[in-house]
Amino acid sequence: MWWWTGKSLPVGYASTTGLTATAGGTTQVTGSGKVLGLPPGYSAAFPGEVRYLVGARSGVLLAQQTAANLHASVGTVVAIGRKGLPPAKVVVRGIVDLPAADSMFQAVGAPPGVSLQAPPDNVVLLPQAVWQRDFTQLGNTQPGAVYQQYHVALSPRLAPDPAAAFTDVTARAKNLEVRLAGAGAVGDNLAAQLDAARKDALYAQLLFLFLGVPGAVLAALLTAIIAAAGGDRRRREQALLRIRGASPRRIIWFAATEALLVGILGAGIGLIGAMLAGRLAFGVTRFGATTSQAVFWGALAAVAGFGLAIVTELVPAARDARTITVRQARDIVGPASKPLWATLYVDIWLLGAAGIVFWRSVQSGYQVVLAPEGVATISVSYSTFLAPLLFWIGAALLSWRLSNAALGRGRAAVAWAARPLAGGLAGVVAASMSRQRRLLSRGLLIMALTASFAVSTAIFNQTYAAQSRVDAQLSNGSDVTAATTAATGLPPRIFGATRQLPGVVAVQPMMHRFAYVGNDLQDMFGINPRTIGQATSVSDAFFQGGNAQSVLARLAARPDAVLVSDETVRDYQLQPGGLIRLRLQFAGDHAYHLVRFHYVGIVREFPTAPRDSFFVANASYIAKITGSPAYQVMLSKVSGPPPAIAGRVRQLLGPASGAVVQDIASQLKITLSGLTTIDLSGLTRLELTFAFILAVAASGLVLILGLVERRRMFAITAALGARTRQLASFVWAEALFVTLGGAVLGILSGWGLSFIIVKILTGVFDPPPPHLFTPWAYLGALAAVTAVAVIAAGATVIRSAREPAMEIIRDL
Repeated sequence: MWWWTGKSLPVGYASTTGLTATAGGTTQVTGSGKVLGLPPGYSAAFPGEVRYLVGARSGVLLAQQTAANLHASVGTVVAIGRKGLPPAKVVVRGIVDLPAADSMFQAVGAPPGVSLQAPPDNVVLLPQAVWQRDFTQLGNTQPGAVYQQYHVALSPRLAPDPAAAFTDVTARAKNLEVRLAGAGAVGDNLAAQLDAARKDALYAQLLFLFLGVPGAVLAALLTAIIAAAGGDRRRREQALLRIRGASPRRIIWFAATEALLVGILGAGIGLIGAMLAGRLAFGVTRFGATTSQAVFWGALAAVAGFGLAIVTELVPAARDARTITVRQARDIVGPASKPLWATLYVDIWLLGAAGIVFWRSVQSGYQVVLAPEGVATISVSYSTFLAPLLFWIGAALLSWRLSNAALGRGRAAVAWAARPLAGGLAGVVAASMSRQRRLLSRGLLIMALTASFAVSTAIFNQTYAAQSRVDAQLSNGSDVTAATTAATGLPPRIFGATRQLPGVVAVQPMMHRFAYVGNDLQDMFGINPRTIGQATSVSDAFFQGGNAQSVLARLAARPDAVLVSDETVRDYQLQPGGLIRLRLQFAGDHAYHLVRFHYVGIVREFPTAPRDSFFVANASYIAKITGSPAYQVMLSKVSGPPPAIAGRVRQLLGPASGAVVQDIASQLKITLSGLTTIDLSGLTRLELTFAFILAVAASGLVLILGLVERRRMFAITAALGARTRQLASFVWAEALFVTLGGAVLGILSGWGLSFIIVKILTGVFDPPPPHLFTPWAYLGALAAVTAVAVIAAGATVIRSAREPAMEIIRDL
């Protein structure tokens, strides 16, 4: 079958009634489990299925939990129970971990929900020849206990679009079902992953909606304001043409030609810029994953550019040509009417509606991304989008209202603030600004929108990046983590030796054992709650109640205290402060014995812990009760490069230890490259660069256009005898009002917008951030660029005011 051009290997599955091993003079017996027969080359064909921990990479291998249950190590003889047959005895050659146990032991072809059964606690991996020797006869007597699967790796030639790839892989699986004609069932793991990936693609679109659309809208508004800045000049030119006999139709034709030229050049330059930005940010120049998507989005961008040119150039010219008389067109100052939205207080209503929508979303516990049992799904409530949208629009309109009010009823306050710049002319400057409040409010609005976009984008991206590192550290445990099996433990000397390495800030040991709650075997982590935070991040979000310090203090206050995962609390209906009887393995006889704990808190997540069920207890208590002080995990916080320090730790441990050393840099790449994880680095670079460009344009270009638009007023003032310093007071007062006012209002609205977005997108973060993270370096650079642009704009206008007044008036 040409479309299955990957690798296909048979894997045998058999059920065992239990495993038995004798170690240290004692005998351990486990419950039922699974025995797999792996063909040669399985690990090379499917590298993510088996992770080798101790011993050989071939032969008889035990899963880590199974080795802990049997207290088995390399060389231990294990008897595998076979129903109706004598046990099969094998010699252990290695201990492994099964990262993909859920898919490896899924119930293929079972009804929905049955395939989500938990993987077995006891697993033995046998070479295929040994498995066939020991379990072929069992298959004859117990047909339901033995079966075979074919594990297939598809060719990597899949469509780059997750949705298209999902459709393709699903069709392949259905085609295989038809070919099998009932002779077998198909388990499509790749389609399950692609299903989550296509939902993540939808989620990426939601992120663009929250983060990118405001920038696009802001760019359109900036373009419209730049075009409107020359509106008075174009109206006067139209009046002159009409005096000389030009008809309204010819004037509209001139405007259409100008709009067409602007649209063609703007769309072309914009598409070229988008391709360059895509190449720099994402490494591709396409506008979509497929050719049809690239053509669609490119055409849509070009149409949007043409539409923007028509709206900003042609529509105002056509309206003026048909509705404004020659005398009205030549007026320099027109009446300033109050907008209808301001009369109706639309901005206040929008902010109130945004608050109500946000409150309802938070109170209902809505999450756009849900992750039950670690499987990410999308739950989209489009009404939730209204909260940031209404807030953004309402904050923008409120900025205009406040600016207009300050320049109107607050003219005395403006005069007082302008006194350091204008001196005795402060009242005149304030009166001039009040008369021009429509233009100044427009400039302040754009400044506020730009600052809001830059601040909200930067804060969200910084928070996302910080939590991505926390997520990676949660999976890895710390900056550098060394771990071995529960049956052995790390060499005691390694902790002191690692502390002496250059670049190592702190080292903390942690136990990783196993404990039975009822008949369920769960992970047990032993820590020193007073010092664990020195080597790893312990977030408030890890614990119910949101206060890591108080929860760890309760754990440290009582030796037999234990923190229980919320899933275990729900499953077993545990009560806070209640007694919990767990079974732990003792070092003396390697058997599981009853140990009393008291449940003092709920832990949702913990470094290196699984996502479902586990316990966290005091390491000193576990060591005392079980008689084994061995630590299986070493957490290290470093100030140097984690990969380099991880390499030195490997050298200290040596190959004989069988320990696995991982660093956070490698884990972060895994975290941001999975099918169900989104890497925002490219989008971040693109958006933050775009924010820089918008900041320069809004603070410099818009300001200078507004000032140049009043060159005639400055020229007349100069002709009446005003000195350059006096003219400069007008320029700098207006520049500071627009810049500082817009920056303050923009920062406030940007922080509020980022707060709303982070709260709504809580499901993105694992765990949720304790607070917003602010990129001070980026915002400082943005403030510096804005200040330079404002100073350059003001200096340009002042320099132009020094030209002969009569020449300026004649040109205007």
